[in-house]
Amino acid sequence: MKNLAQLLFALFTLSSLAQDTIHLKSQVRHSIEELRDFVSIPNDALDHADINLNLNWLTKKFNARGFNSTILPTEGESLFFAALPMDDAKPTILFYMHFDGQSVDPAKWDQPNPYEVVLKSKDGDGWKKEAFEDLNENIDYDWRLFGRSTSDDKGPIIMFLNAVDLLQKEGVEIPFNIKVILDSEEEKSSKPLPKAVKEYRELLEADFLIINDGPVHVSEKPTVVYGCRGITTLSLTTYGPINPQHSGHYGNYAPNPGFQLAQVLASMKDTSGKVLIDGYYDGISIDEATMQVLKSVPDHAETINENLAVKTPEKVGGFYQEALQYPSLNIRGLGSGWIGEKSRTIVPESATAELDLRLVPETDGTRLKNLVKKHIAQQGFYILDSVPDKDLRMMHDKIMTVKEGSVTDAFRTDLDNTYGNFLVNTLKKKFGEDVVQVRIMGGTVPIAPFINELKIPAFIVPMVNPDNNQHSPNENLKIGQIAYGIQVFYGILSSSL
Repeated sequence: MKNLAQLLFALFTLSSLAQDTIHLKSQVRHSIEELRDFVSIPNDALDHADINLNLNWLTKKFNARGFNSTILPTEGESLFFAALPMDDAKPTILFYMHFDGQSVDPAKWDQPNPYEVVLKSKDGDGWKKEAFEDLNENIDYDWRLFGRSTSDDKGPIIMFLNAVDLLQKEGVEIPFNIKVILDSEEEKSSKPLPKAVKEYRELLEADFLIINDGPVHVSEKPTVVYGCRGITTLSLTTYGPINPQHSGHYGNYAPNPGFQLAQVLASMKDTSGKVLIDGYYDGISIDEATMQVLKSVPDHAETINENLAVKTPEKVGGFYQEALQYPSLNIRGLGSGWIGEKSRTIVPESATAELDLRLVPETDGTRLKNLVKKHIAQQGFYILDSVPDKDLRMMHDKIMTVKEGSVTDAFRTDLDNTYGNFLVNTLKKKFGEDVVQVRIMGGTVPIAPFINELKIPAFIVPMVNPDNNQHSPNENLKIGQIAYGIQVFYGILSSSL
C-alpha cells in the first residue's frame, strides 16, 4: 500500500507539473500578443502624444484585471498608478517600472518599423524571421521578439499583468497589497519624480519597493540587485580663435582648443584609469563580509574582456563587481572641428567633451561636480557657464564653459534585509538554484526619491535577457524570459513573508 501511495503521489505531482507548464505556456503565448499590441504604440520619451496613448492603453489593461488606476499629473509627463483593493492587515509592495522608451532611428534597425514586433530565431551568427502562427503549436523559448521597448521596459509590465491573470485563474489569494507606479520619463532622467513622490506620498506608501527594470545577470541565473549607481553630467568646452582659422597660416600661433581640452582631460586620470581629482573617492570603504558577497557574483573576467575586446581593464577595484562600488568619470563624447571625409585643415574655434559621472551612495553628485570644476580651475582655466564674448576671450588665456546636468542619486539597500531575504528565498525556491545577489549595479534607475521620501527599502528584480540591446537598434526580448518573468511575479505574489 505504501508503494502504491508513493506511486499515486508521484503521478499526481507529475500531472500537476505538466498542467502548470501548460498554463504557463498558454500565458506566455497570450503575453506575446499583448506585448505586440503594447509595443505598436510608439513611446518616445520626448513625444507628449506618445505618452498619452500609452497611458490610455495601460488604464484599459490594468482596469480589466481589477485594479483601480489613476493618472498622476506632474510638472512633466503624467505618471500611471494602479492598485488592487487594499487590506490593512496585509503588507504592501510597491512595484516600479517605466513605459517610455529611447528615441528610434529606424534606418539602423534590421526591420522596417521598430514599433512592429518581429519574431526571430537564431541562424548561425545572425537571425531569421519566423511567423507568429508557428507559436500556436509550440513555443520555442529561445526565439526572440525584436522591437523598441520589448525589454526596456514594456516586457516586464506585460509579465506582471499576465502573472496576475494566472493567479486569478487559479484562485490564488495574494498575501500583499499591490501598488504599481509606472514612470513616463525614465529615459530622460525622471526630473519630475522627486516632487511627484512627495506630492503623492500617501498614495505610494508601502513596506518595500521592487523595481523591474534591466537585465538579469549575464549567467542568466535568478538575480536580485540591492542598489544602482546614480548619475550626473558635465559638458566642457574650450576655445581657440573666435572663428576656425587656416592651419597653415595660424598653426603654431592660434591656441588649439582640442589640445587644451585633451590636456585637462588627461590630468583627471592616471594611466590605470584611477581618478586623480582630490577627494573623488572619499568615504568609500568595503569590509570583508561585503567583499565576499561581491566575489560571489559569478562574473568571469576573461569572458567580460573577450566581449569588450579589451586586453587589460582599468584598475579601479580588483575585479568587475568591486569596480562598481566606486564613482566613475567617463568621457561619453568628444567633438572639435570636422572629422572623416569632412575634415579640414583648420585650427578649430572650440572643442567639447561630454562627461558622465556615475555615483554611489557615498558620493554626492553636486560635490563631485564641484571637485571636477575645482580641478579644472587648478589647471589654469577661467570657468563660466556660458559662451564667452570677445572681451572675456581677450582677458583670459584659457577659458572653459562648464554646463552641469541634473543629479540622479544612487541607492543601496543593506544586504541583510528581511524583504531582500524574502525575495532571494522566493526565487531560490521557485527555480531551484542559488540567486545571484548584486550589491550595486552599474546602470541608473531613478529610485532615490522613493527611498528618501517613503523611507522604505528597495530592490531591483530584473527580468530580461542580458543581451537585449536596450537603448540600441534591434532591442529584443527572449521568449524564455517572458516565462521567467511571469514565474518571478507569480512566486512573489503567491508567497508570504
